[in-house]
Amino acid sequence: MKVLWFANTPCNADEYFNNELKSTGGWLKSLDKEIQNYVDLHIAFYHNKEQQSFKYDKTTYHPIYVQRTVIKKIYDRFFNHVIDEEHRELYIDIIEKVKPDIIHIHGTENSFGCVIPFINIPVVVSIQGIITVSLHKYFSGFDKDLLKLTQARKSNFFLRESFCSNFKRFRKMAFIEQKNLLYTKFIIGRTDWDRRVTQVLAPQSRYFYVSEILRDVFYKKKWQVHNRTHVVLHTTNSNTYYKGFETLCLALYELNKLGVDCEWNVAGIMSTDLIVKTTKIKLGNKYPLRGLNLLGNLNQYDLASRLLDSDIYVMTSHIENSPNNLCEAMMLGMPCISTFVGGSGSLMKDKESGLLIQNGDPWSLAGAILELVQNKELAISYAQNARREALDRHDQTKIIRNLIDVYKDTLEEKS
Repeated sequence: MKVLWFANTPCNADEYFNNELKSTGGWLKSLDKEIQNYVDLHIAFYHNKEQQSFKYDKTTYHPIYVQRTVIKKIYDRFFNHVIDEEHRELYIDIIEKVKPDIIHIHGTENSFGCVIPFINIPVVVSIQGIITVSLHKYFSGFDKDLLKLTQARKSNFFLRESFCSNFKRFRKMAFIEQKNLLYTKFIIGRTDWDRRVTQVLAPQSRYFYVSEILRDVFYKKKWQVHNRTHVVLHTTNSNTYYKGFETLCLALYELNKLGVDCEWNVAGIMSTDLIVKTTKIKLGNKYPLRGLNLLGNLNQYDLASRLLDSDIYVMTSHIENSPNNLCEAMMLGMPCISTFVGGSGSLMKDKESGLLIQNGDPWSLAGAILELVQNKELAISYAQNARREALDRHDQTKIIRNLIDVYKDTLEEKS
């Protein structure tokens, strides 16, 4: 079976380029590595240099290069341009070159779905996040007047970081997502949330469940209890409004007020990021003065090390589908607390494999942390259950078998 992926990331092609492509999507790399042993896999992705198709390991990669002049880059940045249908012919050229039996598009917010009405090859679309709902939750915890104040302090118009401009990009991506989903007949998802949302956005579609393969290191390590007097918390976050950084900071402020000896490590955010500056303005003297460590981006090995050295994992987002950061913590067998948003309830059962709390509620979050700190046996039982569930959910062999079954079912239905 010949399968063509369209993906936002280069998957394992970044190794071919000596990791010069600073990509995310580690789970797609893992899936690429495993499924290439069962199908003739081809992957198309955007690349910043002109490059011919090449084979690396057992997968054939097809870089998509579009030359952009300086004027075009300025125009795109000024008008928050998002690729929609202008590169459709490039995608169709790759399809005609590869001649796949089936096409698998990873993500709904990209422009790859524009080919669906123009080809007679079955297309499966994987749900990652859903931009339409993320757009609805984009400014959770903040107001636009505060954003205008924060951005007014940035000096260089062309270089400044702008959450409002990112919001406009999200709005355009949501339009693309909704348009392409109307043509999508086969959908792969992982949670009750994405199944329910796609029933509305793609009512004509058939839904399949396939979980994700996590990065290798999280299968090989296991969390152990730490005997110490202070508490180490960990969150993997990003420089984005709807990830709940302000909730995290307020919860830490409340813990500090109670005299809890607490250290909260946050990966994915640096002290210079706009979300930090915005949160400081919003919280004023309630921004925590001690215990908050912003680690920036970490590779999978450093991240796993930080997690293993922590006591509790905390996810604070206002919206998620199946957050890999929570899945990775559960796979390590950590005590976990998560906001009950999007698909998190499909991943973690409240009071069985962790604690689920209302998003945007720092007092409930601080209380949940105290609950686990004060009852270590309960925390350990949650952690053990979390690992058991994660090992089953992210079993590589089962996931590959499920995905190949989806491909076969799709081909049979198409025929």
